[in-house]
Amino acid sequence: MTAASIHPTALVDDQAIIGSNVAIGPYTIVHKNVSLGDNTVIGSHCELGCPASDAAHGGMLSIGKNSLIRSHSVFYEGSTFDQNLTTGHRVTVREQTRAGKNFQIGTLGDIQGHCRIGDFVRFHSNVHVGQKSSIGNFVWIFPYVVLTNDPHPPSEVRMGVVVEDFVAIATMSVILPGATIGRGALVAAHSSVARDVAPDVVVAGSPAKFVCNTDAIKMKDGSNASAYPWRRHFHRGYPPDQVLQWINEFTH
Repeated sequence: MTAASIHPTALVDDQAIIGSNVAIGPYTIVHKNVSLGDNTVIGSHCELGCPASDAAHGGMLSIGKNSLIRSHSVFYEGSTFDQNLTTGHRVTVREQTRAGKNFQIGTLGDIQGHCRIGDFVRFHSNVHVGQKSSIGNFVWIFPYVVLTNDPHPPSEVRMGVVVEDFVAIATMSVILPGATIGRGALVAAHSSVARDVAPDVVVAGSPAKFVCNTDAIKMKDGSNASAYPWRRHFHRGYPPDQVLQWINEFTH
């Protein structure tokens, strides 16, 4: 076991569970209801285990091993993240968020809690995720995308968005309450999605409408190969066994 490296200006509660080889940066606060997995790095000026607005939604904040939380990020209590969580700077994650392994949250990401997020999900910067959202595996959400949840604001009604596996939502799109984005679909940039999107199709516009099937979009590399499903050709950052599974999917 390797002792944690805690900066002398950090405030770490004695009841917090700190794994082996954890590093905690200057002026960071770690509350008592926090568990940090081995080899995790926490940047400066973070707050982990921030109290939930409703104590019934509190509890342990669990960060899996080999995670990296960059400076000025705030994670509330009562959430669970599997191994290899990575964030940008100034991220906010509210209570009751459940995320799988290899989750990436870009700078200024805002997750409003009570959400379910799968494995290998990647958020770029300035993504806002409303409460009750459900996001599958291998999903890409690009900058300034908003997943909303109030069908007639302001109200106490919450209707979460469902994003299925392998979906890509392009820059500055808005997904309205209760919509489901089907497996492998592409939401084009600057779209407003108000109704369900079928699997493996492209939608665009405001309101978003069907454009074509995803396999009609060709790579701009001169090959004229289909750009989608993207897992056919894009493998950077994914484990070899997963990549092999995708290769077999498209070669047999």
